[in-house]
Amino acid sequence: MARHNREGKGLDQLGNLWRVSYQPDWFRLIKLSRSLPAGRRRSSQTLVRNPARKAEAEPGRVVRTRISSADGSVDVAFSLEDRDSVVDHVVIGVKRKRGRKVDLMKFVVQGGLPSKRS
Repeated sequence: MARHNREGKGLDQLGNLWRVSYQPDWFRLIKLSRSLPAGRRRSSQTLVRNPARKAEAEPGRVVRTRISSADGSVDVAFSLEDRDSVVDHVVIGVKRKRGRKVDLMKFVVQGGLPSKRS
């Protein structure tokens, strides 16, 4: 039986605080990729990592994750059915306006936490 979501938080490349709600028996980590202020290159940083090394229970059939910024400018959640436990990761692209600029951010939610038996 799937367990209730856990909460994690982390800082991005610009020092912004993010909160992540995740399933403890599926979620491994979440990375944020974005253009740096100079705009020449992209940077990727791990926001939150699951402190558990192995799942305590079988993951549920539905993968649910919520990502929100502390300033309230981004609040996204996704839920998808994974009947055969085949989902490895999910990529979410978000556009956030900052004045006249639009910041494109990509979140990579990685699952596949090893089971207790592995």
